[in-house]
Amino acid sequence: MELRLDLHIHSERSPDGCMTLAEIAERARAAGLNGVAVCDHDRVLEEVPGFPDLLLIPGIEVSTEYGHLLGLFVREPIGTRKFAEAVERIHSQGGLAVLAHPFEHSRDAGRIAPIVPLLDGVEVWNSRAERKIADANSLAETFARTHGLRRFAGSDAHVPQEIGHGVTVIQAEACTLEAVKAALLRGETRIRGCRSKAWHTARSQLTKRKKTKAGPVAYAKWAAFALKCCAQDLIRKGDGTDVTDR
Repeated sequence: MELRLDLHIHSERSPDGCMTLAEIAERARAAGLNGVAVCDHDRVLEEVPGFPDLLLIPGIEVSTEYGHLLGLFVREPIGTRKFAEAVERIHSQGGLAVLAHPFEHSRDAGRIAPIVPLLDGVEVWNSRAERKIADANSLAETFARTHGLRRFAGSDAHVPQEIGHGVTVIQAEACTLEAVKAALLRGETRIRGCRSKAWHTARSQLTKRKKTKAGPVAYAKWAAFALKCCAQDLIRKGDGTDVTDR
């Protein structure tokens, strides 16, 4: 059976997230998804609720010296920000270690070449990754193919409107955690996605400031950032444009 999965979504448990798990599930079903992975910042989803007609994959996004690392199918805390240790702890739980948006801030492929043997895959489409570097996803695609790595896609959604902007399409025997993981390990994925509005990134940064009770200076910096994001959206449209299917 064909399944459509968004493998990178943040809930309200992330400092810059605002969505409950129920809201994520509702929006995902409306977007025609069969499953989503909740990958909050440095925090796992220990208890995984069940939702009708939607598979919820527990995960985490770990901040490391090599950038962000997704741990899929993990429920126990990782407890480290060192890349090699984080991968080891993800694998010890039977999880998959996927490098997230590797070229969001840099085009230098050499800096991540040493970690290739540790990876189960690369996020080759992230709907937020191209805000600073326009070809960030193309660079990730090339990197994955060059090194023979499995290809993953996720929206990196922090607000409801972004869910489904990065989709990994697989053929699986069933819509279960075990069957989906087996299908992802086979590496026969199709990637679909569209670029999210920069404004959504600004919204999530505002959420973070509210949660941390930031001061006036932080809000002033956010206002400047928000204006820049709005200008980007006027120049290059998102939310439904720039669709990729590869």
